[in-house]
Amino acid sequence: MSFNGSNLAKITDYICNLRGGSQPILVLASDGLQYVVKFSNNLQGVNLPFNEGIGSALYRAVGLPCPDWKPLLLTDSFIDQNPDCWMHTVEGRLRPAAGLCFASRFLGGMGTRVLELLPGSSFSRILNYENFWLAWLIDICAGHTDNRQAIFLEDATSRLTAFFVDHGHLFGGPNGDKRMHFSASRFLDTRIYQSVPSEYLLDLPKAISCLNLRRLWHIVEGLPADWQTPSAIEGFEGCLNRLANPSLLQNILDSMVDCHQRQREWEKSASQFDERPPAPVLHPRVRTSLRGRSIASDRTGYLYRRLGRGKRSTLSGSNRLAHSRLSRGSRLHPGNY
Repeated sequence: MSFNGSNLAKITDYICNLRGGSQPILVLASDGLQYVVKFSNNLQGVNLPFNEGIGSALYRAVGLPCPDWKPLLLTDSFIDQNPDCWMHTVEGRLRPAAGLCFASRFLGGMGTRVLELLPGSSFSRILNYENFWLAWLIDICAGHTDNRQAIFLEDATSRLTAFFVDHGHLFGGPNGDKRMHFSASRFLDTRIYQSVPSEYLLDLPKAISCLNLRRLWHIVEGLPADWQTPSAIEGFEGCLNRLANPSLLQNILDSMVDCHQRQREWEKSASQFDERPPAPVLHPRVRTSLRGRSIASDRTGYLYRRLGRGKRSTLSGSNRLAHSRLSRGSRLHPGNY
């Protein structure tokens, strides 16, 4: 798969600026579709286009839904004609670099109802809520340094499907130089992880064992050359090495379940004494009750020691999770891509 051909679609119309640290914009492309675009000279870091593209490819490879994506051509004439799309810095406006940009299909529009925040009472309407566990596992192995982002598409029967977006902080972050506690990459409202059948958790390694590494590397090799930075490639290699290590996956899965179980026990205990969560409200009606508090198992130190970087490896076989303890919405602002 190559994205360097002459038949690439180009950005034709600027629609609006979107919120978010990466300062994305919403555009119309020459193929007639709308996209959320992030510039190649992004202020967050040089690895952001690689992380977004390969993160999306990795998620889709294990069966997790993500918007379609492609590089779009950003021309100098478009930049000159649309100064509102320029990035903001403390020194002033920064001109986007012409060339290929990461572009994710915008899922809204045409009457589609897309939600960003959900109250806990709406979680039962999510058709693929259990996917958040697989996403968390992938994010840990991929060194995700930010909380997991998702949006929810509502169908005609009011059922919701979660789509996972915003992969720019995978592989050690936009500059490839960060490491975070493994709980940092969870979805902010951790109630989403409740009521998942233990059978699903036991089968999680099967999705990973089916990864087609050759196809993933083929996608990497077809990316624009300036997206393939050494630190991005190193972070991706380390991710695949961790995914290929059955004993490490076992330990990660155990720690995830233990972390979730400990949080539920803490929240149950806190509710009995009418305690308030120590963290502030991050979004209306959405709290993260243990942000900044370490609730990981005693295996955390062991887990961190083993989350090292490695060379390319081949996935084979599967492993089993040793235990199974787990027995009105807000419309999307399109900047959450």
